Amino acid sequence: MRASSVNRRRILSLWLPRLPTDRLKRLPGGVLDDDRPCVVVGKLNNALQVRALNDAAARIGLEEGLPLANARAIDPDVQVFDLDETADARLLEDIADWCDRFTPLVALDPPFGLFLDISGCAHLFGGEAAMLRTICTSFQQQDFIINAAIAGTAVCARTLTQAARTCIVEDGKEAEAVSALSVFALRADDAITRGLRRAGLKTIGDVASRAPHELSARFGAAFTDLLQQALGQGDAPISPRKPLPDFVVERRFAEPVATDGVIASVLSNLAEMLVQAMDKQGKGARRLEASFFRTDGVVRIIAVDAGRPVTKAAMMNRLFRERLDALADPLDPGFGFDLIRLSASHVEIVVQEQRDFDTRVQENDEVAALIDRISARIGSQRVVVHLPQDTHIPEHAEMALPAQQHLTAASIAEWPARVEGEPPLRPLRLFEKPEPIDAPFATVPDGPPRRFIWRRATHTVVRVEGPERIAMEWWQHEGEALTRDYFRVEDEEGLRFWIYRDGLYNEIATPDSETAPEKNKPVSPKWFMHGLFA
Repeated sequence: MRASSVNRRRILSLWLPRLPTDRLKRLPGGVLDDDRPCVVVGKLNNALQVRALNDAAARIGLEEGLPLANARAIDPDVQVFDLDETADARLLEDIADWCDRFTPLVALDPPFGLFLDISGCAHLFGGEAAMLRTICTSFQQQDFIINAAIAGTAVCARTLTQAARTCIVEDGKEAEAVSALSVFALRADDAITRGLRRAGLKTIGDVASRAPHELSARFGAAFTDLLQQALGQGDAPISPRKPLPDFVVERRFAEPVATDGVIASVLSNLAEMLVQAMDKQGKGARRLEASFFRTDGVVRIIAVDAGRPVTKAAMMNRLFRERLDALADPLDPGFGFDLIRLSASHVEIVVQEQRDFDTRVQENDEVAALIDRISARIGSQRVVVHLPQDTHIPEHAEMALPAQQHLTAASIAEWPARVEGEPPLRPLRLFEKPEPIDAPFATVPDGPPRRFIWRRATHTVVRVEGPERIAMEWWQHEGEALTRDYFRVEDEEGLRFWIYRDGLYNEIATPDSETAPEKNKPVSPKWFMHGLFA
């Protein structure tokens, strides 16, 4: 289990200045010719401007923020691609997933950056220098341009990466490291940066020489806080994109593993280690995540849930085996996994129960284990239990909820008791949405139709029970009918239906003078099919 205690805070900032062009370069089919000047443009202030460029474009004098017309004036044959912020953000998320191998505390720094809180874990990779070297080498092997820096504050590290610096800043030397950098490296608002330049403050050291109250009066307190953090005189926490798991165990490999047998064996060993770690604190896992890190940077996360806290490695192995066997997109090891991690992201205290003589407890455990296995295979949302609701509305009288989270409530739920010898009051099959039926034939007032047409079939009613009048919740159904009259009817073939009339049977006067003698002619109500009896 990874140690979480830290003595000092250390932040690693990663900045990918050419992420859009690096993404295009990685696309199959050779979309981007790296030997030819290429720019990615996006609309800013109602004008197309260069947002990213490759090395060939930089060598001919193009730079970010340059209008597209100026870029084409410098090189008419420049390759132009539209900015795809969604694809860039998705790629940044994938890179953040890969960075989880170094620390679980990874935060996004849009548009092209990441923060990694490496406090207390750099020694696992041979120290900060070795860790930084490993990360930069890995990015370069995957054709990414990367700037990286380690400092005591996130803003200081990011400021160094903005100035294309890859370095490590010791504690207390943040001000010395950033003082010679341009104010543009602070990534402050453009208006503030221009104001600083007009005032003759071109470097961060120049700005730091002014009194804080002077800067706050001119540029606001937010900029003063930003400057203090860059100088190491203040700090602000980063916001990790994922919550920290309660328990984590992992296995790293000098040589990547790719066979199913080795992967299953590693998962089994990790499950034993996780159970031992949780058992010391009397915890059990409700949600487990297995993370597979491929050598090419792809990360696959497989998650399983449990209805009750899992405290046995055999049960964990069974759940993951069911989940892996049911994957529509099978686990592809590619060139192999160099890291496999098992984490418990949701744990609960295990409540000890008498299991030797209480058969009900044993049966509940077996049912819970069966539900977990089925849910792992087909999804937890497809295994449901029905709980009674405090309402008279038929379609709302029960609610289907995931069985894993509501199995205990389902075991103690009380349903209306059925009178022995009496036919059921509710149909076995209830439609989620009542279906309209056509009842054009004579209808006895306050009674069901003698015949009706449903799904193109005509049914002649021979037996009737009802009506059962149900009033709608008028405070929640504004503008809808407030009453329904339900009937249990049987046709000539012995089929039994549950139908209802929408609203009361009223007589409505017709204002047409030509039909005045028939102004009290009854209007046919609307009928609906709501369920079928067995």
